[in-house]
Amino acid sequence: MEKSIFEHSNVFRFPGKVDYSAEGIISKRVIDRTAGTVTLFSFDKGQRLSTHSAPFDALVQVVEGNAEIVINEIPFTLGAGDAIIMPAGIPHAVNAVEKFKMVLTMIKG
Repeated sequence: MEKSIFEHSNVFRFPGKVDYSAEGIISKRVIDRTAGTVTLFSFDKGQRLSTHSAPFDALVQVVEGNAEIVINEIPFTLGAGDAIIMPAGIPHAVNAVEKFKMVLTMIKG
């Protein structure tokens, strides 16, 4: 069964679909299927996802603000419009150097 927080066949912009939470992180599933997920996140400045790994490649697209993505202990600075792939099985982390929003796409396979 397909699940989505967004209506089909409607134009939208990701930044307007999630607010910021003071000292918090918000996530909203855009698409949730057995083949993978698309999730929209907002991070308040200073928030982070600690180092972890995932069994599948994950694509991060920053849609607002700036973030630091650390992959295998190498930091990358991303701004709005930038994207990076976090490879399966490799440790990675997400740090909010300022408020930012991102879309995370994971395809299982």
